[in-house]
Amino acid sequence: MHTVVVGTSGVTASDVLAVARANARIELSEEALAALAEARAIVDALAAKPDPVYGVSTGFGALATRHIGQELRTRLQRNIVRSHAAGMGPRVEREVVRALMFLRLKTVCSGHTGVRPEVALSMADILNAGITPVVHEYGSLGCSGDLAPLSHCALTLMGEGDAEGPDGTVRPAAELLAAHGIAPVELREKEGLALLNGTDGMLGMLIMALADLETLYKSADVTAALSLEALLGTDKVLAPELHAIRPHPGQGASAANMLAVLKGSGLTGHHQDEAPRVQDAYSVRCAPQVAGAGRDTMAHARLVAERELASAVDNPVVLPADGRVESNGNFHGAPVAYVLDFLAIAAADLASIAERRTDRLLDKNRSHGLPPFLADDPGVDSGLMIAQYTQAALVSEMKRLAVPASADSIPSSAMQEDHVSMGWSAARKLRTAVNNLTRVLAIELYTAARAVELREGLTPAPATRAAIDALREAGAEGPGPDRFLAPDLAAADGFVRAGRLVSAVERVTGPLT
Repeated sequence: MHTVVVGTSGVTASDVLAVARANARIELSEEALAALAEARAIVDALAAKPDPVYGVSTGFGALATRHIGQELRTRLQRNIVRSHAAGMGPRVEREVVRALMFLRLKTVCSGHTGVRPEVALSMADILNAGITPVVHEYGSLGCSGDLAPLSHCALTLMGEGDAEGPDGTVRPAAELLAAHGIAPVELREKEGLALLNGTDGMLGMLIMALADLETLYKSADVTAALSLEALLGTDKVLAPELHAIRPHPGQGASAANMLAVLKGSGLTGHHQDEAPRVQDAYSVRCAPQVAGAGRDTMAHARLVAERELASAVDNPVVLPADGRVESNGNFHGAPVAYVLDFLAIAAADLASIAERRTDRLLDKNRSHGLPPFLADDPGVDSGLMIAQYTQAALVSEMKRLAVPASADSIPSSAMQEDHVSMGWSAARKLRTAVNNLTRVLAIELYTAARAVELREGLTPAPATRAAIDALREAGAEGPGPDRFLAPDLAAADGFVRAGRLVSAVERVTGPLT
């Protein structure tokens, strides 16, 4: 099994995906263990002094004015976890919780949190055992960290609350820890606070969304190429020299992908045949510009994610170079929240243009010779009429999800935390948007594939033929009389979601960019 070694300098997006989705094992480097011990010595020294230090010997948030004596500090750290584990609503997905826990461990191992080495080792043990705390949908405002979600994870570390075992059964955390030989942790000064104060949930969801969107943007280039082919459009608009004079990197990459997919097509270039048209509709002609803008948005989001992955997000932080423990605002989720929202906007627009191509394929007045709704016997058969309704409903929801969460703020903690990022909310709605985009592209794929097959006497490109053949092998049937359509659409969805559309095409074209 793949092993991820956590050091002091952060982790990579690939590490996060390996732990969250592939159950990779985690080890702590000797460097990380040494940094943990060094930072802990600083916290212990400050804890022994009579002077109040935030997070070490004071209350939290609006209650930070109270100095807490040594006899109450263990209780203080335990209480912050218990009281902050106040989430509500549906359970959050296992992969999100694993990413959340792993990213908090990453920051703990930076040597800037003051957490003891044994706490970090226990966090790794819980992940390696496949124990997943029960975390709820609501409870984070994306500022002072993803507080409630992280608190539910810390509660499991303490042997309290509920968690899911590796067999998928939810049991008391104490039972699961005991079954795997993991002792509950008794938190000491600063440790409860250090386990709660991070942007880990929103960052984990950003990293997973970027991985999914990378496949989906390639898929969108393929479905756009299929639609262009089915509509007998021209591929001249994809010429590299046209995109070189407007040098957005994503646009050029998208056009190059479409051109590669359409190489050798016998369907393109018929726009001057029976019903001549000088130009294809925007939804066809401008596909690289829209998908390309989304690709460039992803590039910016990756840059933000890489910076966060290299960050130590906590408050207060330990600065070992001079032994200081300082309060700061690095826990604010604005940088991550903005790009989460931006990705949702780009995804909604990509879905919107795909839906417009689908609708064009089904309209006999705009499809250039295809039967109405691609029906076998129009009037008796409805064809793919309602598939487009489903697609339209998905796109409509995505437009609502594109409303930025990060434009909102709601004060909390008696006005001490008076401006928050809502980054967790931005991440949650982006996950829904990514799921919807997958379904939208699956419907365009299914529609365009049927349309190409109805163009009798014309030969599709080798790459699009390979995509159609693989789609049919996946269980999405070809043209014919009306039938129960939901299973076909589900098969197309699974085909796109698993990356099999891109794989089928790349076996002909080579790697798409």
